[in-house]
Amino acid sequence: MHTDATIQHAAKLLEDGAVVAFPTETVYGLGADATNPRAVEKIFEIKQRPADHPLIVHIRGAEDLSRWSSNVSQTAYELAQHFWPGPLTLILSGSLAHACITGGQPSIGLRAPRHPVAQSLIDALGKGIAAPSANRFGKISPTRAEHVFDELGTSVDLILEGGDCEVGLESTILSLVSDRPCILRPGAVSKTEIEEFLKAPVDAITRPEGIRASGLLDSHYAPNIPLRLMSFEALSEFRPQEHQSIAVMRHSQTQLDWPSMEMSMPLNAVDYGKKLYAALRQLDRGPFDLLIAETPPPGESWTAILDRLTRASHDSMS
Repeated sequence: MHTDATIQHAAKLLEDGAVVAFPTETVYGLGADATNPRAVEKIFEIKQRPADHPLIVHIRGAEDLSRWSSNVSQTAYELAQHFWPGPLTLILSGSLAHACITGGQPSIGLRAPRHPVAQSLIDALGKGIAAPSANRFGKISPTRAEHVFDELGTSVDLILEGGDCEVGLESTILSLVSDRPCILRPGAVSKTEIEEFLKAPVDAITRPEGIRASGLLDSHYAPNIPLRLMSFEALSEFRPQEHQSIAVMRHSQTQLDWPSMEMSMPLNAVDYGKKLYAALRQLDRGPFDLLIAETPPPGESWTAILDRLTRASHDSMS
């Protein structure tokens, strides 16, 4: 982890309009001072991100909600107080942020990260930090500092080291814009957890009408090598073309007799999620024509993993 001097240096860079990559418990973020539109625009330039694709603002906690939204409900405060710091992003109406952060929408996404480096950086800056994942738009998210450097290099002014991300998948996105809360992106905070806390039903719509949020495009989180998602039954019957080099990520215990490489993935969803992006990046550097991921088991704990693999394989399956 970093010394106070390093954090202060990073905060000064942000204050001066620079872009700093920093760890959160989900993935590494590419951060800029959320009150500085020109600095925020650098994020879009570095990531090659469409200008209408909104960013999440990382803040200290529930006490900062009203700095960024003019319409903070009691439900929003209660959710923030209960789940923050942690991997839950709240979408609120009444955005008070610059349009470059919200993609021109009247709503805004807010989150208080749990990683101590992220918390220290936000405290030192004293402002919100706008930050998507620190990678090229649509590609595999980074869960280690080296992933950020490998992909973005010196286009980032500073990369703060924070070890491997604890969760490894992007935050759950919960929209509070409508009367009924709606999960737009699944993550470590489950639908059941939110419903139990609210004592009310929550919708889950991953293709919402009229609202844009991070990670909702059909194709996202994608490696450069084509990725296919296949059940174990389909894998058992699959035969590669002659001279085709294929790597398989599997969680079932039965080994296959045809892949060029097999990567055994964890059997529980928490450990699988933590390893997923690093595994995809490792295979993406290999001499393969095709990557295949075994379809995750059924169950709510695997929902976020299935979402990421489905989007990562979309272009190859369509």
